[in-house]
Amino acid sequence: MSLKAQITEDMKTAMRAKDSARLSTIRLLQAAMKQKEVDERIELDDAAIVAIIDKLIKQRKDSISAFESAGRQDLADIEKTEMAVLQVYLPQRMSAEEVTAAVAAIVAELGASGPGDMGKVMGAVKAQLAGKADMGQASAAVKAALNP
Repeated sequence: MSLKAQITEDMKTAMRAKDSARLSTIRLLQAAMKQKEVDERIELDDAAIVAIIDKLIKQRKDSISAFESAGRQDLADIEKTEMAVLQVYLPQRMSAEEVTAAVAAIVAELGASGPGDMGKVMGAVKAQLAGKADMGQASAAVKAALNP
């Protein structure tokens, strides 16, 4: 079953269960997916949907830190709930050790030697690890690998 079909089925299940928090988050995700399809006139595949989910989760993380620093724990809790619903649709993430090993292999493969090669390495990392690893973690691993 494709990720898009899974999300639609989960929405129906949330409707039947009258789970309003889950339902609103899934509807938000579907709206983002539909917006991308309409804007770019494409049919989304699973990789594009994972990219959208990653973007929504990053927005939630930013919102959580902003709400917590402003003392609005009630709003931060709502964002945390939404983030938990969205994370269900992401594939299993790589561990920090796996990310570091994959980055080291990419650096060796490209023959990168210093900080000037960061852009080239990050391009390859994004192509190979998109959806599998946290890109913030991957970026830190690339910086560590290129700055001995």
